[in-house]
Amino acid sequence: MNVPALMATYQLRQREYLLRITRAMTSHLELPSLLKLILGSAAEMVGCRTGLIALENEHAELDRPQVVLSGLQVRAVYNIPPKYVSAFEPLLEALPPVWDAEGGEADLFEPHSSDLQARVHQVEETLGITLGQVVRLPLFFQTDLLGIIYLFRSEYAFTRMDWQLLQGFVDQAAIAVRNARLVNQLETERSRLATIIENSADGILILNMDRRVVVINQALAAMVGLSEDETLGRPCHEVLQLENVQGEDLCQREASPAYLPESGARCEGDLVRPGGGRITVSITYTPLFDDAGGELVNIIANVHDITRFREEEEMKSTFTSIISHELKTPVALIKGYAQTLARPDADWDAETARGSLQVIEEEADRLEALINNLLDVSRIQASGLRLDYADVEIEDVARRVAEIYRTQTERHRIEVDFPHRLPLIWGDEERLRQVLTNLVGNAIKYSPDGGLIRIGGWVETGDSARVVLYVADQGIGIPRHELARIFDRFYRVDSTLRRSTEGSGLGLFLTKAIVEAHGGQIWARSEVGGGTTIFVTLPVNQDVREAEGNLFSV
Repeated sequence: MNVPALMATYQLRQREYLLRITRAMTSHLELPSLLKLILGSAAEMVGCRTGLIALENEHAELDRPQVVLSGLQVRAVYNIPPKYVSAFEPLLEALPPVWDAEGGEADLFEPHSSDLQARVHQVEETLGITLGQVVRLPLFFQTDLLGIIYLFRSEYAFTRMDWQLLQGFVDQAAIAVRNARLVNQLETERSRLATIIENSADGILILNMDRRVVVINQALAAMVGLSEDETLGRPCHEVLQLENVQGEDLCQREASPAYLPESGARCEGDLVRPGGGRITVSITYTPLFDDAGGELVNIIANVHDITRFREEEEMKSTFTSIISHELKTPVALIKGYAQTLARPDADWDAETARGSLQVIEEEADRLEALINNLLDVSRIQASGLRLDYADVEIEDVARRVAEIYRTQTERHRIEVDFPHRLPLIWGDEERLRQVLTNLVGNAIKYSPDGGLIRIGGWVETGDSARVVLYVADQGIGIPRHELARIFDRFYRVDSTLRRSTEGSGLGLFLTKAIVEAHGGQIWARSEVGGGTTIFVTLPVNQDVREAEGNLFSV
């Protein structure tokens, strides 16, 4: 076969090989594997033993530590052990721009560049091996330099035909690298966005144009009490079940969401949770429109728990109510009876005067107790609660409290149940009496039909001995979802009895503060209609004595 025929056959085989490799590159969108394919294919195409690819430094693409040399990253190697990669640094330093993305072919063929070959010799001296000739192939996408391919061959010199073949390959490789970078960036942004959504403290819901759930994050799933699998694909109104809505609730509106203004919509309401609980939320609906046609694609619902802010507003309202009612009522009675007794035209008998003065005294005591509670709350918030420590016979304190309340109620039977004598408590006797007084008073107040109220306790031994006290009633009980809040300031259980019963919602708050100041704990167990039991633990070990004279912040 003559030379022209051999050349034609060689070129045909090379083109077939190039076509096969190009097709393979288009199916690889993951950058590391694509770079290995490009480098291996280029080396095999022209019979090179070693090579490497270095790309421009783009931190967003880094999925693992790489060798970084002079602003370029070595991203793939061919027959080069990783520990020797740093020896190739001279090749990655700034070189004269002997190529141009739009330049002629003569400028691109540089196997005999003296500067480049000198650097190859420097690498060879460092490694103690022969690399031979080098060809440097720039990866251009339009006018942007994406990176460089270096190929080394020692058996025979590179020819212009090798370069022409490689140049066609490199052009396709640059496009593949560019596409892989775009996919990688897209995946990175997607992953970053998913991480932000999933770990956001606020609830996030993404809806399709039919207002069905596409994405829900952990925070919102916890708010609604449903798992992600239980919400995906469901209508929005089944996931965000709002009551007492103020504003425009897009999940409930009958009009098509396509009419949602670009500024979005906002509403507030009570989010009903499984089990009967609820929280107050603020929801902002933001539409996402298609850039091309302006059609609605998705709706993002940002759900913020504003229960705390709503509670603070209610707390202010409650405090105002306390000032206007709880203080006003005893003051009005005291003033009324005092004015009546002071009338100059009346001559009151001793029994009437004594009864009126008794009412004045009782209302004054009630007023004093409320004022003291408010002052205690203020002290706790400001600097803590000061306790006057001494040995306390807590069982005797409980019996005295029971005896006092037996004279104040005829409907209730108050029993004291201490199977064994309790040890001394190192604490403030007056404050501990206040704890039991508040608990027994609440038990009577929330047992309108009467019944048994039991005060009892026992000793728990172990690493740290403690006394356990309890006050149990047979009253209306407390809903399970409200148990955790009954010790909050100004909080009162939501019931019809609450609205007809006097109280400021400070008793249990102060009780908890006193117990915790003694190093103890307090909690409640209750069933609606089945009564309530409040438990208090107080340490009895000698370590508590070290707290004498200290301020306990609550």
